[in-house]
Formats: sequence, structure tokens, C-alpha cells
Amino acid sequence: MSIYELAILGNVSLDQRQTLIATLGGLVEDFGLVLGDDVLIRDHDSIADRDKRAAFAAVYFGEGEPVDIEAIEELMRASAPVIPTVSADADFGPQIPVCLQPANGFKRRADDPDMNELAGALLECVGLLRRQRRVFVSYRRIESRGAALQLHDLLASRGFDVFLDTHDIRPGDPFQDVLWHRLVDSDVMVMLDTPGYFDSRWTRQEIGRARAKDIQVLRVIWPEHTPSKLTDLAETIYLDAGHLEGRDGPIAVAVAEKIALQVERLRSRSIAARYMSITGKLRADVEKIGASIEGVGAHRAIALRLIDDSKVWAYPIVGIPTAEVLNDIADKARRSDQLGVPVLVYDHIGIRETWSAHLKWLDEQIRAVRTIKVSEAGWSFAAWEAES
Repeated sequence: MSIYELAILGNVSLDQRQTLIATLGGLVEDFGLVLGDDVLIRDHDSIADRDKRAAFAAVYFGEGEPVDIEAIEELMRASAPVIPTVSADADFGPQIPVCLQPANGFKRRADDPDMNELAGALLECVGLLRRQRRVFVSYRRIESRGAALQLHDLLASRGFDVFLDTHDIRPGDPFQDVLWHRLVDSDVMVMLDTPGYFDSRWTRQEIGRARAKDIQVLRVIWPEHTPSKLTDLAETIYLDAGHLEGRDGPIAVAVAEKIALQVERLRSRSIAARYMSITGKLRADVEKIGASIEGVGAHRAIALRLIDDSKVWAYPIVGIPTAEVLNDIADKARRSDQLGVPVLVYDHIGIRETWSAHLKWLDEQIRAVRTIKVSEAGWSFAAWEAES
């Protein structure tokens, strides 16, 4: 039985369909999932057969006269997410069915022929990728401030929540606490690798802690600079002298756009790596106490069989838990007909103490979802019967 189902509807060409499926296949593979087995792709002929228990999302390609109206209307009645999409130079009005026009549309970018952004949006709808899109820009102000500001604005225009120390730390806030808090909640770090990058202990710590948290790093190397071997495993973009308009930036527009697209591609890999890391720690800890993992369900929920033979559904999450995330997990557990109270599992390293205190308060006040730190999973689940 599939865990996830996706549908490609509308006036989609064979090439477009094959391209999107290939990109989706690469993204779900990062999570250890197999297209055609764990993840099914539906079309207008098979959409009526979809499994309503599986996490589902659809994309509608608008071009010319709208088609598949009946299927779209049925999905809308079922409150299933459908993304209307058109080409970069097209208008939504005449090409999207009337029933779908209230949904926010997606214009496919000409510089994204593999449809990475669209594939990512579909995986956000089914819960494989989180809806928060966060990037951390690591740089030395005296060497790359212009480029950092440029990338902040460009990535923000692409729908990312971008952390830049000069923009996102309020006066009076504890600088390093806020910085680490934002780092651990980021999907990708963009490292502006200038000649003096590793001369600063702060930037050394930023890159080291990003690697420790399995956050993917995109390294942008300055012209005529020999990069450190400490970041050899990072994805890399090299700048030529002609790519910089000034010594510290900004970067030529075409290259900056390439950086933004690479961030999009890395995001899935980064979230998958962090998810696999936290689930690996969870598995190791519960097995120490004689419990076991029975399987994985929709929305990345993990079924745990505890030592008293009771069953618990755990939801490992990447980044920092919020009240919104707790509500989302409670809703997913309800829609999946899971018995018992779902458990949010998270990595607390790097989270501010004030936020940890807030999470403790939420856990005491909201009983629809429980929260535990992955480092305390075995300890907590060993006593779960007494707590439930």
C-alpha cells in the first residue's frame, strides 16, 4: 500500500509529465522512498482510484481550454490540495478551471526546467517537506556584505525565510543565542567563502554547527580564492572575477539566480538528511529499552511498539517545534485514524532556553500532542504507560 499519492492533471504534455515525475523520484529517494511503491503518481484515468487514507496532493497544468473539470471538482469537495500551475508568461484566468481559481497559483520559472520548485511544493502539501522554507546566510561582513544583502532579497522573493544577522536580530536580543536558534531551524546554509572566512571564530562555528546538524551547505567561492578542505563535501559554485560587480558584491544576476535554484534543489536533501538522523537516534534509543519500530505511515509518522505492547505514533520533526506544528500533527493523526496521543520528537540542541521553556509550557497545557527530545526518547518511552 502506498504512503503518498500525487496526481498530475490538466493540459500536461508527455515531456512535462516525465520531467516532473523524474524530479519527484529524485526528491523522494532522499527520504528512502520508492516512486511507484511508496509514492504513486495518478493521472486523469486513475485519480478516481486514489486511496483516501494516503497523504495526497495534485498539480493542475493550465494551458488552453480547461480539462479534467469533474476530477478537480471532486478533489475540491474532498478538501484535497491542488496546485494550479501555468508557464512563466501565461495568465491564470483563462487556463485554470473556475473551481480552482481561489487556490494560490504557481508560475513555472523558465530557469527551472526540471520543475524543482513545483516538485517541492507538491511534497510540502503531503508533508514530506515542511512548509517553512528557511535559509541561513553565513558570511564575513567586511568581505561579502553586498552579496549577502543581495541573496537575502533574492531568496526572500522566492518564498524563503532568510536569516541575515544584520536584518533578523532585534536590538537587545542575545546575539549568539538567536543566531544558533535560527541556524538549527534552517534548511540550507549559503556560505560565502571569501579569503578571510575562516579567520573569524564565529563563521568557523557557523559552518561547523551546520555540519553537525546535517544542514546542507552551498559554498559560493570568491574569485581567485583557494577554499579550505574543511568544506570539500559541500555543494559548490565558483565565482569568476566578472561575476562580482564590486569587491564584496553584488553577484551578477544570472549567477545569483543559479545560487537560488541550487538552494531549492538542496532543500529536500537537507531535510531528508536531518529527518533520517533524528529517526536513526529514535530507533537506537527505543531499541535500547526493548521497544521496536513497526513501520512508517503517512506524513512520516513512525509506529512504535513499546515494552508493554502498547502502540504509539511518533512524529519526528526537523527544526524547532511551534504551536502551529503541534496543531498540524494533531490534525494529521486525526485524519489518519491513529489511536492514542501522537508524540512529536525533536532535537533540542541549539534551541534557545526561552523557547525550550515555552515548549515545556505547551506540553503541559496541550494534551492532544506530547513532545519529547530525541535524546530522551528511551528514557521517556520506558515510562510511557505511567505518563499516558
